[in-house]
Amino acid sequence: MAIKTTSTRDQILSLIKRRVQLTVSTIADELNITEMAVRRHLNTLERDGIVETHLLRQAMGRPTHVYQLSHDGQEMFPRNYGPLTIELLKDIVEMDGVEKVLELFERRKERIRERYEKRLQFGEFEENVYELARLQSENGYMAEVSKDGDDLILAQYNCPIADVSKQFPMICETELALFKELLKTEKIQCEMCMTAGQESHCYYRIQR
Repeated sequence: MAIKTTSTRDQILSLIKRRVQLTVSTIADELNITEMAVRRHLNTLERDGIVETHLLRQAMGRPTHVYQLSHDGQEMFPRNYGPLTIELLKDIVEMDGVEKVLELFERRKERIRERYEKRLQFGEFEENVYELARLQSENGYMAEVSKDGDDLILAQYNCPIADVSKQFPMICETELALFKELLKTEKIQCEMCMTAGQESHCYYRIQR
């Protein structure tokens, strides 16, 4: 996901990305905000697995807590993996068959599910749909939710894995399966898909 320095949260992430390890007081000074505000954002980011903290021992004085990006936090910043990923997946198909690629997509889905479930486990159904959209947006999908009668519509206006999905559209099927597992319903239909060339966005209809 491309980080835009438009919010305090994103400014904190960008600052840590540039400086590697930072204390609360340093972040507060750099962004000209209170330490309390910094701690509030860092607590949320740490809860979501985006930053991590550890004690830094100093030559003099007490150890101090420093914050750095976790692996998931690093992955939020843009990288051009598309062409390499496609080449590797094609090689896997040639060597081991398409079933091996399907297995890889399934394992990816399980990793995402485990990460997302931390944010979805306590919410009601509709609340979880909105939270799912927020999670997808944090990962570059530009997702939003609207209502159509009794149905909820999850629209995604960007696809960070578009290059891969055009070559291996079965990855879109694992995304649909992911949504069904997270929301605990089979009543989700993908009515439009960027990969199929139907629209400029992906469009999921979600029924209660």
